[in-house]
Amino acid sequence: MKIFATVLKSAALSLLLAGSAFAADKVNINTASVAAIDEALLNVGPAKAAAIVEYRKAHGPFKSAEELAMVKGIGLKTVEKNRGRIELGRGTAPAAKKPAAAAAPKPVARR
Repeated sequence: MKIFATVLKSAALSLLLAGSAFAADKVNINTASVAAIDEALLNVGPAKAAAIVEYRKAHGPFKSAEELAMVKGIGLKTVEKNRGRIELGRGTAPAAKKPAAAAAPKPVARR
């Protein structure tokens, strides 16, 4: 009976560890939803995840993981804890187009 209990405890522990591995998935902070950020990042709940998305909408895509520290409530320690979970991909907003170069003025013929 003791062997069965030990095997059962080992199986339960394995399932717990496997479940936490799924929570450690990476998240693209430039495209992820509030729910995805909340689920993937440590010490980031729904309010901070929403703040990340709002910051991204207001300032454009993040260029580095460290830029997350600009979001209110997110510090560099939180960024460091999550460095392996943070991905930077192409942002949701299209890149701003450069204004068309003005055509060079034609030289004026002298008389």
